Amino acid sequence: MKLCAIIFAALIAVTLARPQNPKDVTITSYTNDNIGINGYNFGYVQSDGTSRQENGELKNIGTENEALVVRGTFTYIGDDGKEYTVTFVADENGYRPEGAHLPK
Repeated sequence: MKLCAIIFAALIAVTLARPQNPKDVTITSYTNDNIGINGYNFGYVQSDGTSRQENGELKNIGTENEALVVRGTFTYIGDDGKEYTVTFVADENGYRPEGAHLPK
């Protein structure tokens, strides 16, 4: 159940970072390293300034406290033309985003 919540939160973050007119945007950089049980690294940069970097790892492997920990950052250009960056952690304690524009 926790993994579903983490995946859902990640999908929400990607949706919020989507460009206004995707037909005019190209991916300028993409990395995807799946290192198996040791985790993954993923990232992209788009021509509109949107970017995402993320890594995940499984902790407490083989125990009842096993959990996926995802850390990352995404950046997007808001409707106001300003650049916004969100740094996040998603783990057994939920999705925790931080950004200068987010309430504390």
